Amino acid sequence: MNNTNHVSQSIENEINSNDVVLFMKGTPVFPQCGFSARVVDILTKIGVKFESINVLESDEMREGIKTFSNWPTIPQLYVKKEFIGGCDIVSEMFESGELLEILNTKGIEVNPS
Repeated sequence: MNNTNHVSQSIENEINSNDVVLFMKGTPVFPQCGFSARVVDILTKIGVKFESINVLESDEMREGIKTFSNWPTIPQLYVKKEFIGGCDIVSEMFESGELLEILNTKGIEVNPS
């Protein structure tokens, strides 16, 4: 199996086994870019548990997630296997209340601070 298949499989496994997954640069504690930090901040404010994948740990993952979602930038947020978007989209949805609505509709527990 070549790396591309392996990476897609790995991405699918993460998305299938976690309700909320954030592919980001760095970790929630130490984000490596401002956009990733912003999305972590939003998810933390909403109080939703999420799995994070540090794409900087592997070039294959960093390129693989862009191919997988057909989206050129990172971070990328997935909720219940659905690609939600990157930093700008997540920020706009957070401001408008739409992000919370999606989480509620999909039955994901939130605990806003």
